[in-house]
Amino acid sequence: RGVTGTPKTLVVRREGHRWRAFMVCEMDQPEPLPSTDHEVGLDRGVVATVATSDGYVVIAPRHLTHALDRLANAQQITERRQRGSNRHRHAGEAVGRLHRKIARQRRDHLHKLSRRLVNEYDLLVIEDLQTANMVRRPKPRPNDEGGWDPNGAAAKAGLNRSILDSGWGILEQMLVYKAEEAGRRLVRVNPRHTSQTCAACGHVDAGNRVSQAEFRCLRCGHTDNADVNAAIDILRAGRAQQQTIAA
Repeated sequence: RGVTGTPKTLVVRREGHRWRAFMVCEMDQPEPLPSTDHEVGLDRGVVATVATSDGYVVIAPRHLTHALDRLANAQQITERRQRGSNRHRHAGEAVGRLHRKIARQRRDHLHKLSRRLVNEYDLLVIEDLQTANMVRRPKPRPNDEGGWDPNGAAAKAGLNRSILDSGWGILEQMLVYKAEEAGRRLVRVNPRHTSQTCAACGHVDAGNRVSQAEFRCLRCGHTDNADVNAAIDILRAGRAQQQTIAA
C-alpha cells in the first residue's frame, strides 16, 4: 500500500508469528464528502450492532459467540499440556490465533459499517455510552453468615461478553475519525430514557419496552422495533442539541 502524506511515526508489532506495521502520516485536510442532506440516529445493541432512525437494522455477526466452542476446545488442550513444554506453547499459540482472527473479523465488520454510515449521512447521532463502566463486574454481596449472596455475576458476564463482541467502543472510535475526515458531524447525546420514550407521542414508561425487540407505547399504542424507536429518539435529541448550540 502506498504511503500518503509525510511519515511521522512507525510502530512495528509482533502478533504471534506475524508482524504488523502501523504508520502515522501528516497530510493536508482532505476534501469533505459531498452533502447527502440526510441525518441519522444510531442505537447500538447486542442483538443488532446498529439500528438506524430510518429503519435499517444491522444484525450483530457475533464472531466471539460463534467461536466459543472452538476457543473452549483449544483452551482445554492447552490446560492438558505440561506447562513449559513445546506442546503447551504450541497449544497456547493456537488459542492466540483464534482470538486474533475474531478481532480481525470484528474490526472488518465495523470498518465497513462505519464507512457506509459516514458516506450516507451528514449528521450522525449516537448515545454517549460509558462502555468501560457498563462491562464492570458486579460488586460482591457478603451476607451475615460469612458467605456471599448471589450478585448476578454469571448473567452479567454473558452481557459483558455480548457488549464487547459487538464492539461499541471500536465503532464509535471509527465513526469519530472517519466523520472528521469526511467533514461530517458526529453528536453524542444523553442515553437516559431513549429506550423507554415513544417516538410518536413522547410518552416515557419502562413498560413501553415490551421485549428486547418490540416497543409498544402504553399511551398511544405506537408499535415499532425497539431499537429503531430508540434510534429515532436519539436523532431527535441530537437535532435539539444542535439547535441549542446554534442559538
